[in-house]
Amino acid sequence: MSDNQERDSVISVKGLKKTFRDFWGRPKVDALRGIDLDIKKGEIFGLLGPNGSGKSTTIKILLGLLHASGGSVSVLGKEPRSVRSKERIGYLPEETYVYSYLTPRETLLFYGRLFDMSEKDVRARTSELLEMVGLAHAGGRQVGEFSKGMARRTGLAQALINNPDLIILDEPTSGLDPIGCRQVKDLMLELAKNGKTILLSSHLLADVEDVCDRVAILHNGEVQAEGRVKDLLQKLESINLTMPAVEGDKLAEMKAFAAKLSGGDVSVGHPSMDLESFFVDVVSKASDSCGDFSGAKTGQGIAGFLKKG
Repeated sequence: MSDNQERDSVISVKGLKKTFRDFWGRPKVDALRGIDLDIKKGEIFGLLGPNGSGKSTTIKILLGLLHASGGSVSVLGKEPRSVRSKERIGYLPEETYVYSYLTPRETLLFYGRLFDMSEKDVRARTSELLEMVGLAHAGGRQVGEFSKGMARRTGLAQALINNPDLIILDEPTSGLDPIGCRQVKDLMLELAKNGKTILLSSHLLADVEDVCDRVAILHNGEVQAEGRVKDLLQKLESINLTMPAVEGDKLAEMKAFAAKLSGGDVSVGHPSMDLESFFVDVVSKASDSCGDFSGAKTGQGIAGFLKKG
C-alpha cells in the first residue's frame, strides 16, 4: 500500500485475529482468523456475514471494546483505544440503548455534553437532528413511550451529535418502517457525499446493495469475498436491453432477431419498480392530505452541521 493510500484509509486492518479463551486461558473460539480490511474516506463499506461470522467482534475491536489477539488495527490513523479517535466516531449499536425516561431532546443534550460541546452548539445541533430524523414534533415525549422505530431514530441522531468522521452503524434500519428505511439510506448517501465514512453491518442485503460502495462477506472468521458491489453482482454472461414497448408482430420479430444474433434464448418482460419505491410513493401521496399524527414524520434532509464546510 502506498503512502497516499495509507493516508486515505480511515480503517486499516491487517491480519486481524481474535481468540476467545476460557477461565483457564485455554483457546475456546477463534472468532477472527486473520482478516484484512481497508476502508477509505467517504466510502460506505458493508460488513456482511451470517450469525457468528465475526462481524460484531470486528466492530468491537474497532471501537476499542475488545483487544485483538493478533494483527494490526488503525482507526482514523490511531489505535482503536485512542480517546482522540473516539471523539471522531459515531456509533449506533444493534440494540438502541437510550434512557427511556429522557426525551429525544434531553437525550441529545446529554450526549452532546459528553463530547464537551458548548450548550449553544448542542442545542442547535439537537434541533437540526430532530428535524432530520422526523422527531421534532415528538422531542418532548419520553423515549420509553416510543415505538421501536422512533427509538431507533433517536439512536441515529445520537450517533451524529458529535459530527463524526467515521460512523459505524449496526443494523441501522432495524424496526423502521419502509419510509424510515428509505430515509436512513438516503441519509447515508448524503453523509458519504459530505466526506463521512460509514461502516455498515446489516442482514438486510437489499439495503446494503442500495448504498454500499464495497462489501466484505465474513464466514467463520475469514473474509470469503470482498470488492465493489457492482462488480461482485454483475452477470457478464447476459445483458439487459431496455426500449420503448412494442407489441404483436413487431415484438415477435424483434425477439426472433435477437435470438438469432445471440444464438440463445431471449426473454421479454416489462421493467418494474421495487416494492419499497412503490410503498414510499403511495404513502407520500397519502401524507399530503393527512392531518396531525403521533408517529415519526419524514425527515427534512441532512442536518446543516453535517455538511462539508
